[in-house]
Amino acid sequence: MSVVVDASRIARNCERAVITAYQELKQVGTNDVSAFNSCTTLYRIHHPEASVNEARRLVSEWIDHHVVKEKPGPTVGCDCVKN
Repeated sequence: MSVVVDASRIARNCERAVITAYQELKQVGTNDVSAFNSCTTLYRIHHPEASVNEARRLVSEWIDHHVVKEKPGPTVGCDCVKN
């Protein structure tokens, strides 16, 4: 995947951080599983209250939405305030 999403258009700070990190890790040759695991950890830094399963679900949905399917617009996500 060489698609680069304009992460500045993503409203949630945690979602923007996850997508940016995933793309940058992939650009330097990190494999999918390692990039995904790193992004799950990053999400949990933003949301320490989240379970590992919740973090994995959201990260996978965001990667699928923004990177794999290249869809614009908002996603289903966490309950944090968009800013």
